Amino acid sequence: MSGGTGTYGVLMETLDDIGERTDTSLACLDGEPEPWESRMQVTCECLSKAGALDNLERRHEEDRLGETIYVRFPVRTRSALTVAHTLMDRNVFSEADLRRKMAEVRTRLTEE
Repeated sequence: MSGGTGTYGVLMETLDDIGERTDTSLACLDGEPEPWESRMQVTCECLSKAGALDNLERRHEEDRLGETIYVRFPVRTRSALTVAHTLMDRNVFSEADLRRKMAEVRTRLTEE
């Protein structure tokens, strides 16, 4: 199901891969970001500069979705979930497109 308040199965299924949130404090944000987090931030900056997804709008969506649909996810993963969710809402790509791309990446990572 898609839509501004709907969920996307492909995103919810990633919870099995990354594990449910166990830290309810923001102490989990201490320390250096992982490489993927830095890349995600750069991607968000590029999306904002191109006019595809404004940073402030993304942050508001991240707060809204992070407190509702994605509350069980670790805090650091919510930017990626929010961006994917919002871009699917805007029909930039479909849930099937994202599933295909995720399968490609998983295959590539297991071959290395």
